[in-house]
Amino acid sequence: MTDTLNEDRIDTLAPTDHITLNPPPADKQACIEHLLDLLVDAGRVEDRGAALEALLAREEETTTGVGMGIGIPHAQTDAVVEPSVAFTRSDEGVDFGSMDDEPARLIFMILVPESGADDHLSILSTLSRALMHDETRDALYDAETPEDVQDVLKEAVA
Repeated sequence: MTDTLNEDRIDTLAPTDHITLNPPPADKQACIEHLLDLLVDAGRVEDRGAALEALLAREEETTTGVGMGIGIPHAQTDAVVEPSVAFTRSDEGVDFGSMDDEPARLIFMILVPESGADDHLSILSTLSRALMHDETRDALYDAETPEDVQDVLKEAVA
């Protein structure tokens, strides 16, 4: 079974302990570490240093700021146990170097095992498509609980 981001997989890929509505640090690397620590605390990451290295290496290749206030740092690494998605949002925004020069206010992290290239691309493309819709982004800004965030994602990818 592939780990496509669909309504049935949200609970597994992005359980509520992967979602925080507390503002992340304003610095990009600190924000990435903030999200990474959610996955470490949830037991999804076996080697925090290796996972961080993979994420930062990906950031060096090209921006993960996709525009419209969205940042999606992502990496494939065997430091992660299973495909995982984490989420935070920032009122001030974090500079992810997006093409439209807008800071990222909705920030998702995707980590998948090294062998999961198809899963990685599927999750990234599905999430990116869902976030292109104004109503999805607005609902994520309005979400009051991690469960609300999950509900928005389930509806967006259904």
